[in-house]
Amino acid sequence: MSEKGSYPKGVAKREEILRAALEIFSQEGYRGTSLREVARACNLSLPGLMHYFNSKEELLAAILQKRDEQDFATTHTDGDDAFKTLSAITRHNAQVPGLVQLYATLSAAASDPAHPAHDFFVARYNDFRARLAQSLRERQDAGTLAAGLDADKLAAIVIALADGMQVQWMLDPHMDMAEHLDYFLELLGAISPSR
Repeated sequence: MSEKGSYPKGVAKREEILRAALEIFSQEGYRGTSLREVARACNLSLPGLMHYFNSKEELLAAILQKRDEQDFATTHTDGDDAFKTLSAITRHNAQVPGLVQLYATLSAAASDPAHPAHDFFVARYNDFRARLAQSLRERQDAGTLAAGLDADKLAAIVIALADGMQVQWMLDPHMDMAEHLDYFLELLGAISPSR
């Protein structure tokens, strides 16, 4: 049996659904968006929308995966490293509060191994930690970061800081999460001071 939406028409419709859902969730937020609204935007009924996804949680995870693809494509250029990309994405996240809210809500729910988004988040964190750790090792090799620091542990701490700053920002939107993250990365020596 083929995977839902695996034929060319189905793939195109899934992409249309994900683009529409990204736009709606970024504007309306996790709590303010209904799947019926996403279905209407794609000229589908709710059952028609769910024909392309196995569950609501699978759709939400696919939205976040699409967001990651778009964020990386728009913020990563040749010569950029993982820390510059992280800083740029953090700045961009302030413009899409609904997607930040969706990410925070779904990542907490996905801590349950049975959750449809569990594997997505495990893979995402593993990949991101590896990218950041590699960037830290490159700085250590270049002599711009202390050689005795544990790159793997630091990478995990930077991700925890970024996620924690997003939670604080959701509670107090006046907090500049990117500025705080950049300050830590400057202290660490991972990025050059912006002043």
